[in-house]
Amino acid sequence: MSQINSLKKEFTKLRGNSLRLLSPLSAEDAAAQSMPDCSPAKWHVAHTTWFFETFILETYEPHFQAYHKDFRFLFNSYYNGISTQFAREKRGLLTRPSLEEIVDYHLNVNKRILVLLQNESLPVAPLIRLGINHEEQHQELLLMDIKHLLSHNPLAPSYDETAVEAKARKSSTWQNYPKGIFEIGTADNKFHFDNEGPTHLAHLNSYSLHSDLITNSEYREFIEDGGYSEPSLWLADGWSFIKDNQIKAPLYWTNDQDEWLEFTLQGLSSLKGNDPICHISYYEADAYASWRSARLPTEEEWEIAARGGSISLNNLYDSRWQWTQSSYSPYPGFSVTKDVIGEYNGKFMSNQMVLRGGAAISSLGHTRCTYRNFFYPHQRWMYSGIRLAKDLK
Repeated sequence: MSQINSLKKEFTKLRGNSLRLLSPLSAEDAAAQSMPDCSPAKWHVAHTTWFFETFILETYEPHFQAYHKDFRFLFNSYYNGISTQFAREKRGLLTRPSLEEIVDYHLNVNKRILVLLQNESLPVAPLIRLGINHEEQHQELLLMDIKHLLSHNPLAPSYDETAVEAKARKSSTWQNYPKGIFEIGTADNKFHFDNEGPTHLAHLNSYSLHSDLITNSEYREFIEDGGYSEPSLWLADGWSFIKDNQIKAPLYWTNDQDEWLEFTLQGLSSLKGNDPICHISYYEADAYASWRSARLPTEEEWEIAARGGSISLNNLYDSRWQWTQSSYSPYPGFSVTKDVIGEYNGKFMSNQMVLRGGAAISSLGHTRCTYRNFFYPHQRWMYSGIRLAKDLK
């Protein structure tokens, strides 16, 4: 199979998956927005379609005509070099265009991209590859946002009775890693985001990582020991955040007559003690690590350990994104490109923390050991968990 035919197949499968994620939702579900950090499901599908239309069709399609002139504004996320944007916190007000029209837009752009790919002389493959990975990110965001939306419904509805959100714990050991100077990042020819490079050297002292992620039962012990009421365990900003917002447990946990319940994509159910903890902020992860007389790994420590694969470390990519203690900042020598695509990652390298690994809802094959996810330290609606680290003396 030629590279172009392989790309067509991958593109078609990806775009079909986005519509599949919409299929359990009503038009009302797909239009609602539960908080400013979230977006309506139909907005995610429209925005990823906008990406292909704006960055590929607009440049390379002969006699290009926009599907709808206002979509350039409505579904632009943050690309200031393209146009102004409709306010993120007001996306839930976009009752129009309808879900049906968004799906039509999606299908229209699909056909036009596939026609464009018939001309193998056009240099569109790298942009389509970026668009595929971009849409995989939004497929995960769509599930995060739908879960957050449905969790506010007193009926505690299920999104998907067959959804799998966790992998069971396998073992409980510490794995040691030697000190040394290591190359971090990637420069290979396989797809990677610009923030994964350039490669550079990092000096690491000897350290140890836990082979597994912290479970719900282990985190419950932290709660029962008064972890949320002991200021010495918390960073100052974290202590202020949990007090100001009256946070006493992970997101989606509720206590009903001394029984812990958790809202999942399957609806409300009893807390499964052996599942990895999920939906916690960086502040909570750091406080838990302090309570365990441990710490969170740096992203460099995590990357070097992960290169050994899953032989010694479990659930690297298939369960929870794992908080690191590393701030999201550019690698030495990093620079953004001068085109609009340069806005993709570099502009967000401020005040956020890096997570490594992957989640149960991440697209298969989307993540890798150099992948740098990032969120603000107070955010909790992503599939975030804990892998502990310790210094070795």
